[in-house]
Amino acid sequence: MWQRIQTLYLAISTVLVLCLVFGTAYTTNGPDGLVGVKYLALQKPYFAILLIILALMIVLALVTFKVRILQMRLSVLSGLVSLGVMGWLAYMYFTAPEGIVFKWTAIFPLVIAISNFLAARGCFQDQLMVEAAYRIRDSRRDRRNKK
Repeated sequence: MWQRIQTLYLAISTVLVLCLVFGTAYTTNGPDGLVGVKYLALQKPYFAILLIILALMIVLALVTFKVRILQMRLSVLSGLVSLGVMGWLAYMYFTAPEGIVFKWTAIFPLVIAISNFLAARGCFQDQLMVEAAYRIRDSRRDRRNKK
């Protein structure tokens, strides 16, 4: 399981999603430029549900390493969901009132999407390698049976 590169990509995605779930999404400036209220991702219910679904999809893709096609599809789907989360954060950024400061964790969904698409690519390469091995094995078996 840990020998494959897509496992590393999915583990990185899992850690980043958990940091995004339990981290500070943005803050407000208080008086004298001090940090006022910290807003967590879990304080917005729809955003929290979307992040928890994203985390579950990535963990499911991480543990289904024996079913490469399912792992690849889950990686692509979770990459698309994380792009949706990034779009939501971009919308919040551009429509935020004055005094809202977004933290550097706001770029995590983009890193998660890239990591998930790289994991899907690794799953696809593994699947191609397994299919090629089956073809080689079948062609050897056919040559032996013809003799």
